[in-house]
Amino acid sequence: MELQIRGVSKTYANGVQALKDVTLTIPAGMYGLLGPNGAGKSTLMRILATLQEADSGSVTLGPSTPREQAIDVLRQKDEVRQTLGYLPQEFGVYPKVAAESLLDHFAVLKGITDRRARKEVVEARLRQTNLWDVRKQKLGGYSGGMRQRFGVAVALLGNPTLMIVDEPTAGLDPAERVRFLNLLSELGQNSVVLLSTHIVDDVSELCTRMAIIDKGEILLEADPLRAIDDLHGRIWRRVIPSSALPELEREHAVISTKLLAGRTVVHVSADSSPGADFEPVKPDLEDVYFSTLSERTRVDGR
Repeated sequence: MELQIRGVSKTYANGVQALKDVTLTIPAGMYGLLGPNGAGKSTLMRILATLQEADSGSVTLGPSTPREQAIDVLRQKDEVRQTLGYLPQEFGVYPKVAAESLLDHFAVLKGITDRRARKEVVEARLRQTNLWDVRKQKLGGYSGGMRQRFGVAVALLGNPTLMIVDEPTAGLDPAERVRFLNLLSELGQNSVVLLSTHIVDDVSELCTRMAIIDKGEILLEADPLRAIDDLHGRIWRRVIPSSALPELEREHAVISTKLLAGRTVVHVSADSSPGADFEPVKPDLEDVYFSTLSERTRVDGR
């Protein structure tokens, strides 16, 4: 099973081009779409979820061979919805309804009309998302992480082969985030799971393939470990007073900064040592992300 996205573009009525000729091949498993807020991630997710129209391009879902059995995502919307699980960045719940009752209602809407079969499915999904013990609790009393897991339970109705998850860990506390990521990892064993996020750690911990998007364009598509390895020997670190940052940015290709005990830790991308005060550091996916975005900024600024 794989999702083929070819030349997808989208421009809104106000003239903003949200997607520019996006082309990706997304295999079964966890795939990360990483980018800053406003990069076009949610627009692409809504198009794939059949909630929004693309201006141009094609999207197919199906086995890699034979291609004639694939679903045309942009035109066969009903067929896509039968095999789709979608967890948007924000979704509403009925706060005064118990989780079990609302999930049963969604199962009916999904077409599971046999009462016994529906009861089995609802129980299975609540257990899978670790909500069985709180199934009688009203959703208004759920924590943010519990609501996210309930959203996954809804998305899993019908055993989807395509799962689209948009910014799933934003606002979760560390413990809920770990539980949620473990659940997503389990789902990726049997489906195409597309994870859209601006949190680098979500991708580094889960995904075997990834793409970086900014201003509607794909800047990089890669294996995260391979992308990290490609930066070996090219990332340098220096700790400076915050007041020295503007001058350093004029002299070097600064890709990221962070505060540490009142001082600024700077990461610089360079093929050789940028100076005696710099030390080499082992790159990580955050360095891949920021160096890719930084290169885009430098190109645009020429």
